Amino acid sequence: MIELFSADTPNGKKISIMLEEINLEYKVTKVDLHDKKEQFNLEFRKISPFSKIPVIIDHDNNKEAVFESGAILMYLAEKSNKFYEKKDRIKINQWLMAQMGYVGPMIGQHHQFHHYHRGKSKFGEKRYFDITKRIYQDLDERLEHSDYLAGKKYSIADIATWPWIARHPIHDIGLSNFDNLSRWYIKISKRPAIVKGYKFMDKKAEIPLP
Repeated sequence: MIELFSADTPNGKKISIMLEEINLEYKVTKVDLHDKKEQFNLEFRKISPFSKIPVIIDHDNNKEAVFESGAILMYLAEKSNKFYEKKDRIKINQWLMAQMGYVGPMIGQHHQFHHYHRGKSKFGEKRYFDITKRIYQDLDERLEHSDYLAGKKYSIADIATWPWIARHPIHDIGLSNFDNLSRWYIKISKRPAIVKGYKFMDKKAEIPLP
């Protein structure tokens, strides 16, 4: 059984979606990031040295703890032998690392400057709006020539990226303006595991369509 320490964020949703996709038994331990700031508790920092969610503990593997969402996806993919085919692994790794190092961090900054703290920095608002728009364009261009990010098959690269695009209503970029990215997003949105994983902390949550 997997214990998932998480919160209702795009990075948190990556792992709940993956666990639903591989049909592995799990339980969620919610980490209050705002009021109680539980991510800074000493006990939590023992399994998450940077005080970040998500983290998993694999109770079937000597209580192995894994932090960083990309590393968790790789761990679960190898454990289940799903969504991480060896013949496609170089491409999958590239798109997964692109999400971890670029797509997520840049869109995350866009959330802060454009949505949560609008008006604090005109420079920050414009910078991260422009970068996020460019990310949409780059993903759209990739998906013009590929069914999924790493090729013809759905993989952990898609699982990592989709929850960030799922916040498109607050990006104000206009997902519907990007035909290929919209096609990919809608297709993935219909997967039962996506629906369940998206709602892992809010059963009434609805996936926002373009």
